[in-house]
Amino acid sequence: MRRWLALLVTATTSLVLVALLVPLVLLVRTAAESGAVDRASGEAESVAVAVGAVDAETLGLTAERAAHPTTVFLGDGRVVGAPAERSAAVELAARGRSVTAAVPGGREILVAVQGAPGGTAVVRVLLSDDELARGVTRVQAGLLVLGLALIGLGILVADRLARAVIRPISSLAKVSHRLAAGDMAARTAPGGPPEVQAVGLALNHLAERITGLLAEERESAADLSHRLRTPLTGLRLEAESLTDPQEAARIEARVDALERAVTSVINEARRRSQERQECEAVAVVRDRVAFWSVLAEDQGRAMELELPPGLLPVAVSADDLAACLDALLGNVFAHTDEGAGFGVRLAPAPGGAVLTVTDAGPGFATTAPLERGESGAGSTGLGLDIARRTAESSGGALTLGASPAGGASVTLFLGGVMGGATGGSQGRSPGGSPGGSPGGSPGERG
Repeated sequence: MRRWLALLVTATTSLVLVALLVPLVLLVRTAAESGAVDRASGEAESVAVAVGAVDAETLGLTAERAAHPTTVFLGDGRVVGAPAERSAAVELAARGRSVTAAVPGGREILVAVQGAPGGTAVVRVLLSDDELARGVTRVQAGLLVLGLALIGLGILVADRLARAVIRPISSLAKVSHRLAAGDMAARTAPGGPPEVQAVGLALNHLAERITGLLAEERESAADLSHRLRTPLTGLRLEAESLTDPQEAARIEARVDALERAVTSVINEARRRSQERQECEAVAVVRDRVAFWSVLAEDQGRAMELELPPGLLPVAVSADDLAACLDALLGNVFAHTDEGAGFGVRLAPAPGGAVLTVTDAGPGFATTAPLERGESGAGSTGLGLDIARRTAESSGGALTLGASPAGGASVTLFLGGVMGGATGGSQGRSPGGSPGGSPGGSPGERG
């Protein structure tokens, strides 16, 4: 914007200066020529006074002492003073008419002297082009410097005005980027023109409104989660009343898993900070695959697990990564036949890690499996949406494809941790089931 304003002021100032300085330069040149002609005419008239009053020799001396080349054409044909040809303009002046005529290299001033002995005499004064334009170049240079100075001053003033507008606008842009990154405490100090101040106040009001809405959403989710505790308690009591100890233990384990999931939702809903969290991906993936491997063994599913050696930190909390992997593996168990194998592969990648879940099922039944509420498989479409949001929250992405066995393949790129730190805020141990037990409600196939 500053550059465009500078160009606009430069163009406008240049046009104004051209409109003013060009006529002024012409006026200066005309004034210089007029002054030179007036001075030469005065010299010619002073010599003309001597014609007829002095002899020819004295008249010649008077002409030679003049500041400009002066020639006197007497009526009897004699020529005194500076040598010069008798031009057509001299012949015209000899008829009694004083004239000014342009000649190569300058201009001649002719003054007719009537009543001189021998007839009308003509006094000729020659002005060169340099004398006609004397001082004009200096004045033109001064006007050019003045014009450039005015253009520079205009650019400087325009730049100051542009900075007064751009600074608050840049501040607004920075605050908006901070808000988009999750810093809901970002506010701008309104400044600049009244219109820009109004935009700053509106942005602050919008940030306050968004903060309030987010707080209301978290409280609503927390209240809803708390309401689930009552039926969970009743379900636990019903499980304890069962006569079969094994059946009671199995149901109580499912209730425990569901209660942990509800607790996780409560903690997440009440979490105020939007800072990025981290975890060690290898441990989380190993724990969740071990959890699902029990059900895989019961259903006769072949399972492959590939993990890299050492630690692999990613910019996702352990809770979120566990919930993401539970959703993907839940999809496998819910949407493939018993006996269909699956694989989980975690590998390091530049800037993070790649998590891939494949299966030997029928694959995806829709070209847009990431649409919430419409998965093409009779589900809510939330499973893959959870995985997608988890990947994007770390700065990564989710892609879908076909597995080597012809089934589905879900690949998540998870952003790495700056500086390679591990063991960030993980919320809880990944050992619990954030998405329910494998025998509960199956995950959604996006």
